[in-house]
Amino acid sequence: MTGTHDQQQAAPGAFTAFARFTLLGGTVGLASSLAVAALATQLPWGLANALVTVLSTLLATDLHARFSFGAGTRATGRQHLQSAGSAAAAFALTCTAMFVLHQVVTVPGAVLEQSVYLIASAGAGLARFAVLRLVVFARGSRSRAVAAGHAVRPVPARTADSAATAPAAAVMLCRAA
Repeated sequence: MTGTHDQQQAAPGAFTAFARFTLLGGTVGLASSLAVAALATQLPWGLANALVTVLSTLLATDLHARFSFGAGTRATGRQHLQSAGSAAAAFALTCTAMFVLHQVVTVPGAVLEQSVYLIASAGAGLARFAVLRLVVFARGSRSRAVAAGHAVRPVPARTADSAATAPAAAVMLCRAA
């Protein structure tokens, strides 16, 4: 049953998806930094940051589902969890980069700190884009099968009668994969 309600819009190309990802993610990031600053006047900074991070990740995931990767619908719960996982990995990467910097340079200057942070953030952003595009919002029958856990197909038991058809069966399996 594939009605018009179930159909997805065409997935944008990689360049278009990346441009949308950068624009939407950057806008949400900028708004988040302002929201943290405002909320930190009423709450401890760590709590304000955690709250804004959760809300901005939910918002950005929905925006990426609708616009960046062409799903045209809200993100599913699974997509939100996967996106949160990739955001946590990106956060860990930037924290690790800053930790390493402070282990190597006792008192780094502001320019060095910002450079290291921005380079780590850019790398994390590229990795996050790849994860979201190739895993979280992957398209096509193969990607849906992998996401649904149906990528493994059973191989029929081999008998003496099937020995002659083994090469043809192997070709069919390769085409199916």
